[in-house]
Amino acid sequence: MPFCDVSKYQDGGEGNNGIKIFYRNYGHGPTKVLLIIGLAGTHDGWGPQIKGLTGVDTPNDAESKTSSSKLNYPEEGFDGDDNAGIEVCAFDNRGMGRTSIPTKKSEYTTTIMAKDVIALMDHLGWKKAHVFGHSMGSMIACKLAAMVPDRVLSLALLNATGGGFQCLPKLDRQTLSIAIRFLRAKTPEQRAAVDLDTHYTKEYLDEYVGTKTRRIILYQDYVKGITSSGMQSNYGFEGQVNACWMHKMTPKELEVIRSAGFPISVIHGREDIIAQIYHARKLAEKLQPMARIVDLHGGHLVSHERPEEVNKALLELIKASELKLSPSDWSNLPKTGIRWQAKELQISLCRRNSEGRNCISFIFKKLKASSSGTLPLMRGQD
Repeated sequence: MPFCDVSKYQDGGEGNNGIKIFYRNYGHGPTKVLLIIGLAGTHDGWGPQIKGLTGVDTPNDAESKTSSSKLNYPEEGFDGDDNAGIEVCAFDNRGMGRTSIPTKKSEYTTTIMAKDVIALMDHLGWKKAHVFGHSMGSMIACKLAAMVPDRVLSLALLNATGGGFQCLPKLDRQTLSIAIRFLRAKTPEQRAAVDLDTHYTKEYLDEYVGTKTRRIILYQDYVKGITSSGMQSNYGFEGQVNACWMHKMTPKELEVIRSAGFPISVIHGREDIIAQIYHARKLAEKLQPMARIVDLHGGHLVSHERPEEVNKALLELIKASELKLSPSDWSNLPKTGIRWQAKELQISLCRRNSEGRNCISFIFKKLKASSSGTLPLMRGQD
């Protein structure tokens, strides 16, 4: 089984002693995609995206040794001439699945977990990758993007929140009941039942597929999956919850991401009762000018409920990165204000000079715009 020993790629520091990250790679090709799962999830929670992006669902380490290694092509989204193939890496976060489970809460923060991902990239030999995160995974993805923006080709944040109080679900009788059931769940059967109500809309669960509802089919799949991976330990659950609660992006970190110039997609289910879409929209606005909001009918696992639409959005994001689209061509958020124009110019000039030794950066002085609408003064730096 493939594992990454985090300590081999980090110089000490809290939280990395003896940590081994379990991961799986799928597909082959020069386009690299990292998938970061959310709270209490394992790598196979990305199943619909792994299949949609690579065209396969069998991990590379399980491929027959006699089979030839061919470049794969997504089932839809790209034409073969435009894409030479995608390799995806999905893994279990610390505290879950086959990855190590630290016993101290202090060893679970989104910063520490982002360092786990960087170590995994080094282990894989990936200098750059498209980074996609779901829920808690989106928090980790944001931290990673702020720490090593030069290694991120694009950023997808699915059902994201900003951490802290934003992690609190919508307070009503339904969500309160679900929260109590979640905390009381002690068996795979109890956990599967509450997970369905947490992850999907009732409309979706009540749909018939043949002679059975999705609820019945998914319940059986969830029980099987949870039994296989095992119930999450108290150490892992409390640690990951702590990471979510303590997560916060500073203005400086957001500025690093905004200035990096890679395209960003904030993808969200409108009926998500865990991560409310209001917070996702606010996050997308903070990540302007390269952010796009994609809101779909669905719940917290909109990636499962609307896989074709989510996969299409992810493929479009990869394509936007390859084409180096400008903010005007990518973002679907309001494009108003002098500062938005200044930031767009900054990204354009940085890209234009990216092949040289130094990328030109600009310091924008906070001066009131003149009546003619001119840009704030800029000072170039090498």
